[in-house]
Amino acid sequence: MVSQPQSSVVVVSGLPRSGTSMMMQMIEAGGVPILSDTKRSADNDNPRGYYEYEPVKSTRKDTSWVACAVGKAVKVVHLLLMDLPAAHQYKVVFMRRPLEEVITSQIKMLRRQGQDGASLPPEQLAKAFGRQLDKIANWLADQSNFDVLYVEHRQVLAGPQAQAARIDHFLNGTLDAAAMAAVVDPSLYRQRL
Repeated sequence: MVSQPQSSVVVVSGLPRSGTSMMMQMIEAGGVPILSDTKRSADNDNPRGYYEYEPVKSTRKDTSWVACAVGKAVKVVHLLLMDLPAAHQYKVVFMRRPLEEVITSQIKMLRRQGQDGASLPPEQLAKAFGRQLDKIANWLADQSNFDVLYVEHRQVLAGPQAQAARIDHFLNGTLDAAAMAAVVDPSLYRQRL
């Protein structure tokens, strides 16, 4: 079992557009300091911000930022979890969302930004994401320094109080679960099956 959050890095992870920014907002409201910057500002797709930390994107080359994340929460895209240094303890809140919703949300976001989406058709992209998620889940299950809580995006929106309580329990019961639940805004759930 991983140690107390004060000596761990709280990691919010998942596919892009899976609810990771919402989860960062919840954890921050609960009382965990966050590690983020303002390089990517709020927009129509994430009106409350992305909660990203630029050095995370370079984790494969430079993990020095991780020491600054101990006792804090940071967002790390799923593919970079395997690059986090083994010298630290991690408590990972891993967001899950139906792949069709993730892909639709990504496509609409990229179009609004005037960018092309992935070169793969949605069906092939869903298969590729599925393989990535299986690989990450299997890897996480083998890591003694990672403790993982899987959280369903839909369940957070349908029952924020219950999910906030689960997350609080996972992070050792020191958070303000009511404040966490109050952050959830179902009106921002715009791409649903």
